[in-house]
Amino acid sequence: MSVFTTVTFEQMQQWLKAYSLGDLLDLQGIASGITNTNYFVTTATGRYVLTLFEEHTAEELPYFIDLMTHLAERGIPCPHPVRNNLGQALGELNGKPAALVSCLAGKSVEHPTPVHCAEIGKVLAQMHLAGASFDAEMRNLRCADWRAATAAKVAPLLDEENRQMLEKQLAFERSFNTADLPQGVIHDDLFRDNVLMDGDKLGGLIDFYYACNDVLLYDIAIAVNDWCVTELGVLDAARLSALLKAYHAVRPLTEAEHAAWPGMLRVAATRFWLSRLHDLHFPQAGELTHAKDPQYFERILRNSINQAAIISQTWV
Repeated sequence: MSVFTTVTFEQMQQWLKAYSLGDLLDLQGIASGITNTNYFVTTATGRYVLTLFEEHTAEELPYFIDLMTHLAERGIPCPHPVRNNLGQALGELNGKPAALVSCLAGKSVEHPTPVHCAEIGKVLAQMHLAGASFDAEMRNLRCADWRAATAAKVAPLLDEENRQMLEKQLAFERSFNTADLPQGVIHDDLFRDNVLMDGDKLGGLIDFYYACNDVLLYDIAIAVNDWCVTELGVLDAARLSALLKAYHAVRPLTEAEHAAWPGMLRVAATRFWLSRLHDLHFPQAGELTHAKDPQYFERILRNSINQAAIISQTWV
């Protein structure tokens, strides 16, 4: 993600003395994203990803580190944290908590096909099942309370039409009961730029630092809102069908999840509309920054509201 904390080649050389990874050969900042500082780190033994955590505290991070380890050891293609010579997977660099993880093969796709979406549905269901045996818990920091607080902050910056849509959506969410839906570990940010594809095959899932315990259907809705919509914010039937059918084949979806599906797509769209509005109007200073367009999710939310009856029929 964006480089907010600079790490020099010499600093990285010194930090790597705690590992048995050989000499440092190359260090490159990663410009995409908006939350943490990431670098590609190449040593004599391979390529890794260094993350310096800009928001999470050292006390919060064991959940994410342990979750990636848990999932990787159960066959989920995700980064595996690298432990230093003292057996520690979490350290500190330039005053920030820092971790090194394995670098996966593949690259993100700009224009996903139904085949790609089927891969996403399958691996997301597999991840949800594998996460069921993970004992630690993390509350969702971008929950309903966060959405309400962020909405209050950005609403004065919206035009009247969008302000009214946001107010109606928050009122809808207050009556939207998800307590009886299946819950567990979710990725919470499974966008195209957080998935690596090797051709038509999945290379791996990355960036687990929003992962938490929440409604599983919410995780599916987040993925669908990025993988299965057109630039106009409209669901693409072929991609949506591929993702849902592949997911359902691994973890069958329930009637309660079907009933909640149109509303969950709205909640997922609202969460990212708000976060992008906040990042646009209240940016965090960084050496390399990449603010994403909030209008993308404004369109998705508007279409989800207007086409709720049609969306209810687009199911497995």
